[in-house]
Amino acid sequence: MDSSTKKIGLYFGTFNPIHVGHLIIANHMVEFSDLDEVWFVVTPHNPHKKKKTLLEDHHRLAMVRIAVEEYPKLKASNVEFDLPQPNYTVNTLAYLEEKYPKKNFCLIMGEDNLKSFPKWKNYEVILERYSIYVYPRISEGTVETQFDNHKKIKKVDAPIIELSSTFIRNGIKSGKNIRPMLSAEVWKYLDEMNFYK
Repeated sequence: MDSSTKKIGLYFGTFNPIHVGHLIIANHMVEFSDLDEVWFVVTPHNPHKKKKTLLEDHHRLAMVRIAVEEYPKLKASNVEFDLPQPNYTVNTLAYLEEKYPKKNFCLIMGEDNLKSFPKWKNYEVILERYSIYVYPRISEGTVETQFDNHKKIKKVDAPIIELSSTFIRNGIKSGKNIRPMLSAEVWKYLDEMNFYK
């Protein structure tokens, strides 16, 4: 592999809002695996689903940009904003590969997602063409045996973070102080905009 080829881990999510758990996982992936960068791929609002709790795309992207500002190896990506909806990961991967032929893209997912991975559109294609970096999550169910010791699946021993954006949104709504769960700048943005109240 050409030494200018960067290995990029793609961390997909709505990041509604991005919290310290997301940053801990992404930073762990980039510091303790062979990934050169991690891109937070902000999932756009699905126009067919009216989710009142989901902030506008540009606000969620703005918070991710603010959160990663001091981490040179972490980036915010709005690549999915311009792709036709509903969008599938397999299409995003193909698009990114075409747009950045010199980069080597991989997927980052929690163990909970690996359990439902066979339900993903064209999951066999994803597995054939891309490496998947899996971080531990406490969740129900089991990972299919076909994924045990799979050459494309790398388990990264990251800290187990039991923190969810839903918990944070509910906390804000009920007037709790959830500041330690967000980076200071993201908290400031949320607070000034009166989000989730």
